[in-house]
Parts: sequence; structure tokens; C-alpha cells
Amino acid sequence: MTKKGKLYLIPSILAEDTADKVITPQVKEVLPHIKHFAVENLRTARRFISSLRLGITIEELQMEILDKKTKPHQVGQLLKPLMDGHDMGVISEAGCPGIADPGAVAVDFAHRNGIQVVPLTGPSSMFLALMASGFSGQSFAFHGYLPIDKKSKVEAIKNLEQEALRLRRTQIFMETPFRNNALLDDLKANLQPTTKLCIAKNITGSDEMIVTQTIDDWKKQKIDLHKIPTVFLIGESQG
Repeated sequence: MTKKGKLYLIPSILAEDTADKVITPQVKEVLPHIKHFAVENLRTARRFISSLRLGITIEELQMEILDKKTKPHQVGQLLKPLMDGHDMGVISEAGCPGIADPGAVAVDFAHRNGIQVVPLTGPSSMFLALMASGFSGQSFAFHGYLPIDKKSKVEAIKNLEQEALRLRRTQIFMETPFRNNALLDDLKANLQPTTKLCIAKNITGSDEMIVTQTIDDWKKQKIDLHKIPTVFLIGESQG
């Protein structure tokens, strides 16, 4: 019986030119030994591996797309190298695979087929934002993207605020970068003046900004988040 490979969850960078700061030696040790990958974005994955300067010949790597469009029945074929005894790596477009990321379906397949899953340490925008927010890290929920429809989005915003205050549970969410400014406007318009909002933009980047203050204070300033990766959090101060 063929020994099965291991599935490595490989974190990638959140901001350009930060690999030297945020990618651990463990990732750099593992990567040269993997030839098969399931990646969210081919171009991003190739550029990330090349940026580490590990002497890896990109053209020799076998990369398959694993994204939100991947159908359940395609996963088995995509991860066939694991069943044939080859180690595989999962790389998301940014941050840690499996967190707000389609890589979770690969992990589910691995568990169902007795394949060892090996998560490697790396940056996660969600957890870095939570760490720096000053909000509760004992109870929190990540909601991914809020609805696009205006009415549904406003309803979601109000529900998040109620849950944050009623349960003291930090609410974490994000938006497609080109809609960030519109989301911030909706947050200012629909949250209570005393509710606290943390905005964490371009985490780990040279222009990183993580600030927590009340909606009333946010209304007094202009901030441009257009096309900048941003995490939003609603919560209560712990002091």
C-alpha cells in the first residue's frame, strides 16, 4: 500500500516585500521539499515562492488552482498527489490557508482520507488585527464579507453591534478593498456614536495602521481605505 503524503498549510505574506520579516524559517525549510501545490492564485503563489530566494525552480513545480470556484467533486483529483505518496502544500492568496480561505476543503479531504495535516506558523490578518484591537480575544467571531446589498448590509452591521455589546464578543469582518470606503461610511452612519470600531489596514506593511476609537471620533476624521487590504472589528474595550 502506497504511503500517503503530508498536507502542509503554508502561510504567505499579507503586504508586499515583507517576507523577510513575517515568513518563518520553518516555512523556508519545508518549501524546497514540496513539488505539488494547491494554490488560490497561480501568479501570487509563484511570485511568493520566488521572493524567498530558496533556489527553487518554479517551472518544476506542479500547481493546481484551489479557489472558491473549485467544486467538491474536483478536490479528490486535485489532491491526488497526496494519495500517491507525495507531500503537497496549500498556499492562499494572502495569509494563512484555511482562515477566510478555500484551503479548508483540502484540509477536510485530508482528514477524511487519513492524511496528516501540518499547519505552519505565519501571518493572519484576522488574528493580528484582533491582537492589536484592544477588544476581547476570549470571545470573538469572524464573519468574512458583509452582504453587498445595501439593506442587507445595514441590517448585518446593526446585528454585529448588538451581538458585540450584548455578548461582549468581538466582531471581525472585511470587505473587497475597492468597497472599503463605502463600508466605512455605512459603519459611521449605522453604528451608535459610542460604539468602538477598530480599523486595521495593510497589516505588516510599511504604512500599516491599526487604530481603535469610537464611531463619534471616526466621524471627525477622513481616512482613505480604497484598494487597501483592511480588517474591521467592532467590540468593547477591556479596561
